[in-house]
Amino acid sequence: MHRSPNQGQDVLKFRTTDVDEARQVIQDRFYANFIDVRDGSAEFMARYDITTLGPLTIGRLAFGAEVRIRFGELGFYHVDIPLGGHLAWRQGTRTKAVATTANAAVFQPHGDTALDRVSTDCSMLAVKIDPKALNGQLEHLLGRPLRTPVALAPELDVAHGAGLSWVRMIRAAFDEMRAGGLLTRPMVARPLQEALLTGFLLATGHRYRDELDRPHHALRPAPVKRAVDAMHSMPQHPFTVGELAVLAGVSVRRLQESFQQYVGMTPLAYLTDVRLTRAHDELRRGTPGEVNVSEVAHRWSFGHLGRFASRYRARFGELPSQTLRSG
Repeated sequence: MHRSPNQGQDVLKFRTTDVDEARQVIQDRFYANFIDVRDGSAEFMARYDITTLGPLTIGRLAFGAEVRIRFGELGFYHVDIPLGGHLAWRQGTRTKAVATTANAAVFQPHGDTALDRVSTDCSMLAVKIDPKALNGQLEHLLGRPLRTPVALAPELDVAHGAGLSWVRMIRAAFDEMRAGGLLTRPMVARPLQEALLTGFLLATGHRYRDELDRPHHALRPAPVKRAVDAMHSMPQHPFTVGELAVLAGVSVRRLQESFQQYVGMTPLAYLTDVRLTRAHDELRRGTPGEVNVSEVAHRWSFGHLGRFASRYRARFGELPSQTLRSG
């Protein structure tokens, strides 16, 4: 085994002929897994270069032999981009998909996942993407909260257009991280992280893609922005539509119409969503026994625990108690 982190950077250069060691590093940096080497294949030799850039973990991986890698649910968005060779993969009920140098595999956070056959000559760029960061960036681009986490198309064209451009960005960032240059500085790294998330959202398929592709995304008018800013700064305040209209400097009717046009919901529905998001963030960070769901609900102005749980589940796809346990 050879393991060589670069000084001052979260960069790992790893080489081994031991399958268990190779599996452990993937578990440490990516996900729990099982690696099976095909009988009669070439000699196994795992070669990893792995680095982290904020919400993205980027690794160049090769195995020197034909392998099968089995995962459970990933919990993250993930992209596998073959740089040579090919890999057959599946997730959930999707089967018989093959990723090549022209067509990357895109995985969702949920659904049992397997790389059924990674060819002997396959090296890949593996990109793990934090779902909170990706969905947050999409909300920022759209200018409104998402009702549910975005579902991505399972394949990405990396030979043409936006997909090819995004892969070039990822490779350039990966090379720079390994070199230990300016990306060691947060003021440089953070804008690049946002650019990579935005680039991915513009490159891959999802239900909001057409909206992002429009040449001029509608800007929120000043009254809407004033009301939104007030709700974000004081989400626990018992705002009424009338009070928000006064803060925005328009009539109640005008504010309601503007929110429907530019935000896609009423002002009070938006306020509820802000509060749900704050509660979700607190529960994700919390520890069972130290954080109580009821207390969190009341802290974010939800007086009825049953209605809070129902709205929370509709928004995040799970009950508040499940978020707390998983956190």
